[in-house]
Amino acid sequence: MASFLRLSPPTLLSTSTPCLSPAKTPFLHPVDRNPPRKYHQRVQISKFGGSFLDLEPKSKPEPFDFDVPWFHPADGRRFDVIVIGAGPAGLRLAEQVSGHGIKVCCLDPSPLSMWPNNYGVWVDEFESLGLEDCLDKTWPMTCVFINDTKTKYLDRAYGRVGRKELKLKLLSNCAANGVKFHKAKVWEVEHEEFESSIACDDGTELKASLIVDASGFRSSFVEYDKPRNPGYQIAHGILAEVDQHPYDLDKMVLMDWRDSHLGNEPYLRASNSRVPTFLYAMPFDSNLVFLEETSLVSRPLLSYTEVKQRMVARLRQLGIRVRTVIEDEKCLIPMGGPLPRIPQSMMTIGGNSGIVHPSTGYTVAQTMAIAPVVAEAIAECLGSTRMIRGSHLYRRAWNALWPVEKRWCREYYNFGMETLLKLDLNETRRFFDAFFELNPHLWQGFLSARLSYGELIMLGISLFGRASNPSRLDMLTKCPAPLVQMVGNMALETI
Repeated sequence: MASFLRLSPPTLLSTSTPCLSPAKTPFLHPVDRNPPRKYHQRVQISKFGGSFLDLEPKSKPEPFDFDVPWFHPADGRRFDVIVIGAGPAGLRLAEQVSGHGIKVCCLDPSPLSMWPNNYGVWVDEFESLGLEDCLDKTWPMTCVFINDTKTKYLDRAYGRVGRKELKLKLLSNCAANGVKFHKAKVWEVEHEEFESSIACDDGTELKASLIVDASGFRSSFVEYDKPRNPGYQIAHGILAEVDQHPYDLDKMVLMDWRDSHLGNEPYLRASNSRVPTFLYAMPFDSNLVFLEETSLVSRPLLSYTEVKQRMVARLRQLGIRVRTVIEDEKCLIPMGGPLPRIPQSMMTIGGNSGIVHPSTGYTVAQTMAIAPVVAEAIAECLGSTRMIRGSHLYRRAWNALWPVEKRWCREYYNFGMETLLKLDLNETRRFFDAFFELNPHLWQGFLSARLSYGELIMLGISLFGRASNPSRLDMLTKCPAPLVQMVGNMALETI
């Protein structure tokens, strides 16, 4: 979301160039609980009535001081695998593939830049991957404000990914495995029967048996055979030093659906009733907090200006006075829609692979988990003495990323997104009130995209059983069209 949520937060698996993000986005540096004295200054008077929107962010991104193995033409221009993009997805796959002894090159216009996005994950997801040392802040519980009188407390720990720690870990492993890095932008890709070539903006030409595009949502190298019709998650967030805030320091606020802050804003309140937004909050201490106003999913895209206006009204009502904006963020995540054409000569992973959770926006943990699976399939082809290349290689890699049952599950998540698109504020509240009453295995598995298709069917039945009568009526009136679409798409995937 912008963390569900990004909820995931996060997002986005992007290159080092800021772009459309999944999970919550920019923390350019680990949070300093005692910001430098230069951050302590009077709040500037802004054209938004003294709000935070005109305050200039104080933190500036700095590149990593890390000695990676750079590509040199004298070393040869042919690799087994070329990965386009040094975001979380690209580096994770490069790390995993090179760990099998496969020759890998990673291309990015700025491979040592700090990732621009702030990523939120469930702690158990990173623990299961052995990446818990890459979380720089955790909260033992999360909470969801359904309305002014009802709050859900969730016994599931949440964490913020330490972007510096995760990137350094992936860079170190890539360097140890012999991955070569090249600082360039890819201009053109050409595919032949058993080999593909890349032309870079600096004139460099490289060849490989497989090219993997991990450059994010804006890529034009991946082909689709169906019209693209995503929903959009849009959010505005700030890491801010404040006079005070109302949040418990041991609880991360996953969603705050309250709208009492719009009581004196009739236009915004009416608009929010139709296309609601929620607040996502990470309290670091009593004066340092990350706040993000988020539209879970909309189509057409909700106005970014309106998202910020709603956030101004919310913080004013909560009594949160921003002293300093340390970082700010605009998050825009395309969600759902069709998968890329499977298979095709261009492999992909990350934001442009369809792996962004269609109902939540989560991406990072899923990508960290799937990369070893895809790498294993690639290694079985390129690491063998037979050197399986061409169409057989492409098919195996794509089927590792998207086996048939996983495509079915994604259709179910698309069904969830299409249903959410039809819900107004009160209907959304009723939905999440019932959703978080489900067996934890079901709601946690749904948010982490780890349920089987049979378990997803059980979730739907259980959700209907636990819902209030008005919520059941919402489901009966809002779900039929998305349900028919899901069944039709699943039939096509099975053929």
